[in-house]
Amino acid sequence: MQERLGFKFDRFNPKDVDPFDKLFGIFKELITHTSGDFDEAIDWLRQLDVEYKLTTPEYTIDDFINDLLERGYIKQEIDPTQGDQGDGEGDENGTGGFKITAKTEQLLRQHALEQIFGNMRKGSSGNHKTGKLGRGDEHSGDYRPYRFGDGLDRISMTESLRNAQINHGMGNFNLTEDDLVVEDTQFKAQMSTVLMIDISHSMILYGEDRITPAKKVAMALAELITTRYPKDTLDIIVFGNDAWPIKIADLPYLKVGPYHTNTVAGLQLAMDILRRKRNTNKQIFMITDGKPSCLRLKDGRYYKNSNGLDEYIVEKCYTMASQARRLRIPITTFMIANDPYLQRFVDEFTEANQGKAFFTGLQGLGEMIFTDYEANRRKRLK
Repeated sequence: MQERLGFKFDRFNPKDVDPFDKLFGIFKELITHTSGDFDEAIDWLRQLDVEYKLTTPEYTIDDFINDLLERGYIKQEIDPTQGDQGDGEGDENGTGGFKITAKTEQLLRQHALEQIFGNMRKGSSGNHKTGKLGRGDEHSGDYRPYRFGDGLDRISMTESLRNAQINHGMGNFNLTEDDLVVEDTQFKAQMSTVLMIDISHSMILYGEDRITPAKKVAMALAELITTRYPKDTLDIIVFGNDAWPIKIADLPYLKVGPYHTNTVAGLQLAMDILRRKRNTNKQIFMITDGKPSCLRLKDGRYYKNSNGLDEYIVEKCYTMASQARRLRIPITTFMIANDPYLQRFVDEFTEANQGKAFFTGLQGLGEMIFTDYEANRRKRLK
């Protein structure tokens, strides 16, 4: 009797997920939303545990905290002022609460990159091709004869030996200069980017958390550039009443403040940073949800007006846009708002700079920024 071949279908039983990994995935989201506040993140995790039964008697939240500590994801802070009190948990011998480590900070950036740009794969150093052949560091696959001055490291020995065998025969092997070939490489345009993030109070108004998605985009972009395009530079600045640079390691802790929106200060700082960059290609990405409502005057006082679009402030913004254009620095604005009068302002601002603008909600913000970054690095910005 002939044996029948085919497929047998059965009910899928997923493998048990490690209890630490299960909680750690949730923890990474919570610690991002709480701006690095470990105690608040754990409080949220405990509440979720009550509602969704995330733990078991064999593996509790306290066990999870101990594993975080043992695996180097958190560390205990030392608070000398608490040393003699002895009235709080973890305060003996001057030990304070817990804080995430640099290892976790990097993991949060990787997590954000996977969430936003999940299908991307890490590449080698720099991927900014210009399409011109010459002394670059990425092989083009094309060969040419060796010329005086070419480095020995650029000679393709496999192809050169093959030429020698063809030209002189196997019995009388001889390698001459005429047999040598060099594999061409491509130039790569390096990109300097400044990412501006609005941290004015409106980023958390009306019950909508806009700062966390912006923060995730910044972490993902930072991880993308440092791992896939390490020859590029990324500077991150935040702007409220004033503007100041922050380090990539500071991103998980980024919070909104009781600020107005000083767009001019952010643009001034961004252009100052880019002026010092040696790369030819420069650009500014600006994530904001509100209108410019603040300026710092020469005497140090703040001029603020949150009612509509203040003509004095708006004109200063247009001036900065035109100045960036003269410096050949395009500005791409990601406006997380849909008010018609704000769209008109962004349209005129973009026209003054000859840049680009995206009117977007929070959904898809990361994909748009990545797409624009990739498009810009494929062309030479002028």
